[in-house]
Amino acid sequence: MENLTSVLKEWFNRVDSNNIGSINASQLKSALAVGNLEFPLSVVQQMIRMYDFDRNGTMDFEEFVALNKFLLKVQDAFAELERDRGFLTPDDIYQGLEKLGFSLDLPAFLTVCESFDPTKMGNIRLDAFISLCIFVQSARNLFNSFDTAKQGRVSLDFNQFVYCTANCRI
Repeated sequence: MENLTSVLKEWFNRVDSNNIGSINASQLKSALAVGNLEFPLSVVQQMIRMYDFDRNGTMDFEEFVALNKFLLKVQDAFAELERDRGFLTPDDIYQGLEKLGFSLDLPAFLTVCESFDPTKMGNIRLDAFISLCIFVQSARNLFNSFDTAKQGRVSLDFNQFVYCTANCRI
């Protein structure tokens, strides 16, 4: 673990070209690209929102480590299920989400799959699977912030709904 932390610190410091102790979305996008993970800037911004614990719009090293842990879990689930095909089928995606602790009913699952399948062929590659998982995790985090009674249900007025949809967009 210590070795991984030092590698991450070195990687983070290279990306933090301003040496200010935090990185912005463009810098994070470049860092992920070095690891062959290409995402639209909107997805990278969602990653930052997901782990921006101090809500300053950037990512410090601690937040970067938390994101890395999440990405490694998602990549491991993908690798376990892709069977040297380079993509996941809907059944694999469902299993992957379950491995990551997400449980969606069929209509929600199918809608999410369709939204993150760029080819609409039912096959999702690693970058799309990561984007899908980021969306679902962000939605869970936001839902949990409104589910203060921890009952699995929330009531929202229109303004709260707009807030939620704006925060979960990718």
